Amino acid sequence: MQLWEGTTRVMLHCAASSGRDRAAAAGVSAVVLPPASVLHKHVHRFLCWVQRSFAGWWRCEGKTGKLLRKVTEGQGARALRCWHVVASHSLCCLRCSLQKQWEEPCARAFDTMMSIRQRKGVGTTEVSEDGAAPQENVTLEKKPSSGCTSRRLWKILSFTVGGAMALCTGLLTSVYLATLHENDLWFSNIKEVEREISFRTECGLYYSYYKQMLQAPSLVHGFHDLMYDNKTESMRTINLLQRMNIYQEVFLSVLYRVLPIQKYLEPVYFYIYTLFGLQAVYVTALYVTSWLLSGTWLSGLLAAFWYITNSCHLRTSRGSHRTDGSCGHCLLCRTDTTRVEFTIPLRENWALPFFAVQIAAITYFLRPNLRPLSERLALLAIFLSTFVFSLMWQFNQFMMLVQALGLFALDALDMLPALKATWLYTIQVAALLLVCALQFFNSMILGSLLISFNLSVLIARKLQKNLKTGNFLNRLGKLLLHLFVILCLTLFLNNIIKKALSLKSDEHIFKFLKAKSGFGATRDFDANLYLCEEAFGLLPWDTFGRLSDTLLLHAYLFVLLVTVTAALAVALRNLRSGFNVSVCCLSSDCPAQPPLEQPGKCPVHLGAATAYSLAHTVVFGALALSTMRMKYLWTPHVCVFAASGLCSPEVWGLLLKVTRLYNPARTCVMRYAVPMLTLSYLCCKFWPGVMEELAELREFYDPDTVELMHWISANTPGTAVFAGSMQLLAGVKLCTGRTLTNHPHYEDSSLRARTKSVYQIYAKRPPEDVHALLRALGTDYVILEDSICYERRHPRGCRLRDLLDMANGHVMDGPGENDPDLKLADHPRFCEEIKRDLPPYTALFTRVFQNKTFHVYRLARGK
Repeated sequence: MQLWEGTTRVMLHCAASSGRDRAAAAGVSAVVLPPASVLHKHVHRFLCWVQRSFAGWWRCEGKTGKLLRKVTEGQGARALRCWHVVASHSLCCLRCSLQKQWEEPCARAFDTMMSIRQRKGVGTTEVSEDGAAPQENVTLEKKPSSGCTSRRLWKILSFTVGGAMALCTGLLTSVYLATLHENDLWFSNIKEVEREISFRTECGLYYSYYKQMLQAPSLVHGFHDLMYDNKTESMRTINLLQRMNIYQEVFLSVLYRVLPIQKYLEPVYFYIYTLFGLQAVYVTALYVTSWLLSGTWLSGLLAAFWYITNSCHLRTSRGSHRTDGSCGHCLLCRTDTTRVEFTIPLRENWALPFFAVQIAAITYFLRPNLRPLSERLALLAIFLSTFVFSLMWQFNQFMMLVQALGLFALDALDMLPALKATWLYTIQVAALLLVCALQFFNSMILGSLLISFNLSVLIARKLQKNLKTGNFLNRLGKLLLHLFVILCLTLFLNNIIKKALSLKSDEHIFKFLKAKSGFGATRDFDANLYLCEEAFGLLPWDTFGRLSDTLLLHAYLFVLLVTVTAALAVALRNLRSGFNVSVCCLSSDCPAQPPLEQPGKCPVHLGAATAYSLAHTVVFGALALSTMRMKYLWTPHVCVFAASGLCSPEVWGLLLKVTRLYNPARTCVMRYAVPMLTLSYLCCKFWPGVMEELAELREFYDPDTVELMHWISANTPGTAVFAGSMQLLAGVKLCTGRTLTNHPHYEDSSLRARTKSVYQIYAKRPPEDVHALLRALGTDYVILEDSICYERRHPRGCRLRDLLDMANGHVMDGPGENDPDLKLADHPRFCEEIKRDLPPYTALFTRVFQNKTFHVYRLARGK
């Protein structure tokens, strides 16, 4: 019996050593196996049972007896090879018999031992001398266990059902949002000009380039017009492919012209259906991410339900629909996960589905023990999704910088494998540089903080060796020094790049961040324009009330509390002992025990994928709390994080262990019962409202804007240049094709200066100054809007006329305090005074169109 025990110890040692070697070759910290004492105890019991059951074989004169005596007496290498074949079947049976009691750790341990035997090239033909025994052993080795087969079939069935549910959920979400859009506007029945007007602000500007490409005589001519555009900004020729992220419009226009669908589908429907189709990709990616984190597709279904119930629902009383995206007399207003149905062409609606795909690919990439092929495919998916995401949104660099900060925090605390973190840093930089090349070396991308930060991280890692060694104080000191080095190196590289490129495109964003952070008040017009918009303010408190209605906030806080506690415990342990958290997990795909090298128990576990999900929800949650518009990056992942946590056996296991109520059956009940009860609650509460909303019909109604667009098309030359507000001019370009002085794509310093000059029509300036400023931009017509001139939507100090007054050093209108250095203006407000038709104004401006909302004036030439 001692020989059996010794052989077991040798095999366990070989398995552990080989596992560590394979892990080192694959860049993984360690292969996780159950403690040797536990394995030895169960194998010892099994071998004792074998000895008792086959005690008569030791005295047998047959072939089996000879073989076993050879093994027992240790006669040579050939007998040892025979032992491998006999033991292989025993190990297979043992593995299947213990699967119901053990979880994944034991199975992986025996898989490792089986792979050791296979790599040694053991052949079954060497077992017996006369050929009878080999045939028997081959039968034993190839015969699958009924338990293994049933488990494999169950996995296949579960994967099939879960995948089908993911696809169905994504498609249903797409159809649901498309139906809301149709019901909200009666899009299929309104005129073409009304459809185009429904694309408000910058949405209309982006769609105009899709329309422009379709109207071009040829694709070559269309590309030439985009690269040498002189209608988007008057008196300037710009490369739109360099300035804006409009490759998606170019791609769709090419696809529409190539495919034989012109007779069956209008261009506008091809465009919007593509966007709604991407929502199916979005929801499916969220579903898969939650499934990967929890190990069950039930969490993906719950995440998708939460996404839908917290998406946009605008239900108003009959006839009170408003086209500016506000609710009017809302019975229910829920815009917490998406706003795609009333801002279809917005860049974020193109980009966020691919961002969700990237997160799903990263989650899979961070799973332990991936095969080399799977790892390479995951890296390819990460790169492609990151590249497409970056190509479709001008704010990609800022979003990925936040993501990189989360990765850096995990990497510094040993909560991610270092090699995988390096791959992610490199992919971000490579994708951004490729986008930069496609955008004709856009200087804003080259001068981004993301490139400087990621390069600094990689350089600092090379400079600081042995960063993750030493005791607690030593490691803490090294970490603080590492942070300081990266901060200094990032600022140094970024300043050098910006000075070399004379980059000023993103300075308004840093002015906005400085003012928003409270580092002194500012009178900068561009920064205040952002600060006074509700979308760039703090996240309203009523958001949390709406999230609570669907139980999402409660589940999120519960899972966040458990996971943050585990993360803090693991981070502290890592700093104290250098223990690598990649071997201690809080996810269904990770082993549940520390490696053989680590004595003792590992009470708290946190896997790399779960750690990344936690970091993602924390950093983007902070961003959403500070800027309301960024909540669309956070709330979808809140659905994923909360659903995966409720379905996680580790979360419930840890909670039950703390309360001393733990047993496997109770954990299994909790991880399935709670999500199913939540799903039932969501269905019962929100299904009637969803059905009622789908049955409610409304209609687009904006007669003043329609009248203005018809007048411009019919009464002005095609080369006329129009000035006005950014939001309105985007619609003018889309509906009429006229040339603009300014537009809503604000990421250019010269354009911001143009916009400030045009907006002097709402300031306290003399008519001569306004006329000179407008004529310097080639303006032929100027459009004044009563909704801006007499604005009451914003409080005093945030109205557009107030921002202009402060920037010009003038006292603001109305009761209230003013800065002491502000002075009374020498002239009345231009937009009010011009309507009085006084001679100084009529000499320079002639009214040519007027309705209840708009006033159009033609500028005198040569004055």
